Amino acid sequence: MNGSIRWFARNTVAANLLMICILIAGAYSLFTRIPLEVFPSIELERVNIRTSFPGAPPSEVEEGVTVRIEEAIQDIEGIEKMISNSSEGFSNIRIELENGYDPQLLKDEITTRVEGLNTLPDEVERPVIGIPAWQREVISVALAGPLGERELRDMALQIEEDIRALPEVTQAQVEGIRPYELAIEIQERTLREFGLALSEISNIIRRQSLDLSAGSIKTNGGEVLIRTKGQAYVKEDYADLVILSRTDGTRLRLGDIATIKDDFDETPIITKFNGQPALTVEVYRIGDQNAITVAAAVRKYIAEKSVLLPEGITLETWRDRSKTVSARLQTLTDSALQGGILVLLLLGLFLHPSVAFWVCIGIPVSFMGSALLMPELGVTLNTISLFAYILVLGIVVDDAIVTGENVYSHLRRGTSPQAAAEKGTVEVAVPVTFGVLTTMVAFVPLLMVEGVRGAIFSQIPMIVIPVLLFSLIESKWILPAHLSGIRLDHEGAILRHVSRAQRWFADGLETFIFQIYRPVLNLSLSERYLTVAIFFVGGALLIALIMSGWMRWIFFPRIQSEVARATLVMPAGTPFVTTSAYIDRMTDAALQLQDKYRDPGTGQSVVINILSNSGTTGGSSSGQSNRGRVFFEIEAPEKRKIDVTTNDLVSEWRKLIGPLPGAESLNFRAEFGRTSSPIDIQLSGGNFEELQAVADQLKTKLGTYPNVFDIEDSMSNGKEELQLRLMPAAETLGVRLDDLARRVREGFFGITVQRIQRGRDEVNVILRYPEQERATLASLQNMTIRTPGGAAVPFAEVASLEPGRTPAAITRIDRNRTMNVTADANKQQANLEAIKSDLETFLQETTRFYPAVKYSLEGEAREQRDSFNTLIFGLVGVLFAIYSLLAIPFRSYLQPLIVMTAIPFGAIGAVIGHWIMDLDLTIMSLMGMLALTGVVVNSSLVLVDYINRQQSEEGLSVQEAIKVAGVARFRPVLLTSLTTFAGLTPIIFDKSTQAQFLIPMAVSLGYGVLFATFTTLLIIPVNYLILNDFSRAWYWLIHGTEPPTLNVKAPVVASDNLLGASSIGDSDSHLEAKRRGNLEEEEIEKSLLSRSQMSQHTIISLGDNEPDLLNETTADNKPPAVSPLHAAALSKESLLGTEEGDTDEDKEELSPLSQPSISQSSMFVDLDAEPDEIDYEDTDKIVSVVEDNEPTDEEELSPLSQSTISQSTMFVDLDAEPDEEEYEAPQNILSMVEDETIDNEEELSPLSRSPMSQSMYFVDLDDEGDDPKTKNKETAEA
Repeated sequence: MNGSIRWFARNTVAANLLMICILIAGAYSLFTRIPLEVFPSIELERVNIRTSFPGAPPSEVEEGVTVRIEEAIQDIEGIEKMISNSSEGFSNIRIELENGYDPQLLKDEITTRVEGLNTLPDEVERPVIGIPAWQREVISVALAGPLGERELRDMALQIEEDIRALPEVTQAQVEGIRPYELAIEIQERTLREFGLALSEISNIIRRQSLDLSAGSIKTNGGEVLIRTKGQAYVKEDYADLVILSRTDGTRLRLGDIATIKDDFDETPIITKFNGQPALTVEVYRIGDQNAITVAAAVRKYIAEKSVLLPEGITLETWRDRSKTVSARLQTLTDSALQGGILVLLLLGLFLHPSVAFWVCIGIPVSFMGSALLMPELGVTLNTISLFAYILVLGIVVDDAIVTGENVYSHLRRGTSPQAAAEKGTVEVAVPVTFGVLTTMVAFVPLLMVEGVRGAIFSQIPMIVIPVLLFSLIESKWILPAHLSGIRLDHEGAILRHVSRAQRWFADGLETFIFQIYRPVLNLSLSERYLTVAIFFVGGALLIALIMSGWMRWIFFPRIQSEVARATLVMPAGTPFVTTSAYIDRMTDAALQLQDKYRDPGTGQSVVINILSNSGTTGGSSSGQSNRGRVFFEIEAPEKRKIDVTTNDLVSEWRKLIGPLPGAESLNFRAEFGRTSSPIDIQLSGGNFEELQAVADQLKTKLGTYPNVFDIEDSMSNGKEELQLRLMPAAETLGVRLDDLARRVREGFFGITVQRIQRGRDEVNVILRYPEQERATLASLQNMTIRTPGGAAVPFAEVASLEPGRTPAAITRIDRNRTMNVTADANKQQANLEAIKSDLETFLQETTRFYPAVKYSLEGEAREQRDSFNTLIFGLVGVLFAIYSLLAIPFRSYLQPLIVMTAIPFGAIGAVIGHWIMDLDLTIMSLMGMLALTGVVVNSSLVLVDYINRQQSEEGLSVQEAIKVAGVARFRPVLLTSLTTFAGLTPIIFDKSTQAQFLIPMAVSLGYGVLFATFTTLLIIPVNYLILNDFSRAWYWLIHGTEPPTLNVKAPVVASDNLLGASSIGDSDSHLEAKRRGNLEEEEIEKSLLSRSQMSQHTIISLGDNEPDLLNETTADNKPPAVSPLHAAALSKESLLGTEEGDTDEDKEELSPLSQPSISQSSMFVDLDAEPDEIDYEDTDKIVSVVEDNEPTDEEELSPLSQSTISQSTMFVDLDAEPDEEEYEAPQNILSMVEDETIDNEEELSPLSRSPMSQSMYFVDLDDEGDDPKTKNKETAEA
């Protein structure tokens, strides 16, 4: 890796070409290959079997179809679960696959088994087996007006064709229409009169109404086809069919004995839009089509078509999902842009503007790199993938920040840009690479979540991981090439102003580091066990608060939708007119809401449109007279002029509707992303009576809980039925049960004689009794049954009727009958976890009396259980992966544990963030915490790596290495965390509906990283030192001696060393810091003492790259300087640096007193080119200027000009004790420092009591714990 880094750093053309290729290829993929949709399209890993059994009740469908198909396929490998539903006329079996099985292969095997069945009833139609596709609705079009059903239907179908013909649209379909039906109705009396049966007439019609190919005749002139063409298509054709030919030559035609109706079938469906009869056309997105483009084309068509429609007919959009896509795209794009700007501003405040710019360039490069891979990964541009980009926005620059900051530090030490780019990148390459890898693996568990939610949220790691991968590439191969061109000493006018502002913030940060953070760090290290105890006790208290219910837990947040829905279910068999009347009542209530919440200024209502369906609740329940639903579309919350929430509207709607006598259930939904009920208990086993008994008791129990409502079970009573029984006389007459059943079915249900194709419509030809004869019990009792001998006997002589009731539907799971009891709840007020716990206790007691009945918690409880299992498994895997990735670079089994101690504090920060934002903890919160585990360790990894390098490369002791690392890595650690939080800030505070369900995950990640940062900067150093304590104790236990000390290159001095009191580090002198390359910020341009109001110019600067003899001598032949006086031994004629009269070639190394061009009595350094107003040769003037605080060129004041101390003294004796040595002689002072013979060495300082802090400029070499006084004016004056 190091070789490739250096190669790209030296070949900027190659790096730029790589960057351009990524940007162009990613942009091309983004705009041409990636579809735009609301939610990701999901490949449902299941197979559906739908079988039609016309006219059969649920129990007959179950026995005759469902059970037989289940038995045929139950042993096929790959089937995880079978869920079947037997309803009137239909059997639906849903087969869920085990992970890893190909749905198409399983479908083929199931098809083979099902088609091989020969035991299905003759009336059963061929089963339809398929893999369900995720519906991609984009926009609905509502056609409404005072038209008849036929006219409305024809117009809707024409609109469907027009829309489908648009270049941007592929699929459109009219919803809510009834199919055509040609009904042939013959009275029972007529059949008896002519001695006919419906089955005979059916066969006669089939024989006469047909088209049949009869081959061909090959003649010399060519081949001639032979066809029989007699298919009837309209009622006139059927009326002309001959039923009987009499001996007198007359004919009895079908029209003579039957009423033939060419109309719609009897399926009861009525759709209304804003109170007007209506039909809707649903428009879908197919393949790579763009949802916004499709919707725009449809809206344009509507605008053009509307002006051509007859008066009173309206054509409007209904549920334009593209607006949701656009709003989410805009919301998330704005959030991404705002987050990006915040990241750039933060980096610009604390890094050089050029460095900040090139670091931020990594964001578009990484994003476009991931866009390049999106089509190959099957990821589309949708709400989830856009959120993933925002989620990674602040994380993506972490590696670039660490790299850029390290390169910048080298630049400020005087290293050439090329060398700084190479060395700075290589130094942090290993920790940065492994840090990115830990973040990647933390997102992997999101790929393991099962179900629909898992398929949706798997999009997040599919975006985050490629982004981080390209970020790593950019920070290692592209960023160094860009940073190698930065010249800190060549800035334009604008950049100089920006840099000046940036330095102000940078200086403020350093002030914080040295005046606040470093003392706190030192205190924490000295009291390390107390520090750890405080942190962990605080964490334990917070966990206890969470467990006590201080923070609410909700599996999935209840997010207000922009569509509200009410679903009505009446008892089976309820007349359609009754259901329709209730639906109209619900619609009127919605219309009242529309009028009430209308803005008087604009006339726009919060309730935009209202759609109702009578006779359907969608899906397999379409065409059931006892069902209906009403929708109303609501304006987006952020656009509402009137302050009302969706939940408020639904509550008021519920009150306006009031009680509906006789209704089985009336449920309201206005939530986004809901896939199951908050409370769902599944009962299985036993017989129906036992299941119903337990269900009834359970519903009663649920009714006792406050804030629990919409309680129902899945076993509706169904329709009343009359069960036929043969009487003893039937056997005598030779009437069999199957003959009886078939005869009754023919008359009351009818016979499907033919299916004919008329244009685009398939029309069923049905033969049956007239409607009035099928509506009374007397008609059944008066019908005649034909005996095998041809005689007709009354029904009452051969059969009896027994009343009963059939269930509306029968559900089976894994071949066992089941019943579900469901309920909704107000999640904000109801304690669902307590309710579920109480229900478990209740069910345990209840099922003791019904041992055959089993129960399980389904719905959200099951999803929660499955999600927890997945997340726990994922957490264990992630923690092990992170540990492994940390152990590899550290080559240690224990140091990864130090780094990973940041993880629980990140989780604590996530919880605190939810409390600050007043959010409940949800499954999305946990997903965020899981992803957080890989992010929070990055800063700790870099910090521990730096501590290790300080010990191995610089020879520092453990404690000194920790102190140096804490100070040196404070800025990159802080910046990576702040940029992560800044990138997430816009979406955290977003109020739009589109962002609400994503906010908990963003809060967990943002606040978790922020909180973990500040704990990392303290707890990681403390834990490192504690681990060292234990290591030393273990060594002593094993070997009986203290472990050997490290070979420390630098002298260990007090933390308040004269030249170590800046960002250089606690134990560094200025010269030693330069030699090691540890100088921070502008220290190569500034002296130690210029950190207050002192000179901003050089006092002891080693900023060039020349081989300076003085520097080399000091570095190579002498121990590192403890104080400026230690270096004086190098020159007898000057305090620091070269002898008087030496050349200026090494001016950067000269002390203020050794400048050849300045008198030693001036104690001044004048390095600028400006004319100075003060006569620096006069010491008295300098002193007075300082005391009066009116220096014109105060930045040029030497540190020694801050008091009236004599040159010859250079020291102040502040205590009252008699000292053993004479301080007046500089030679004695030097020898005392070198020989360490002074008892009160802490009192030695050139300035000791200047206006600066006494603690900053002091040398404390002993351990006496002296407490210097704050000022000794008398000594100074003396």
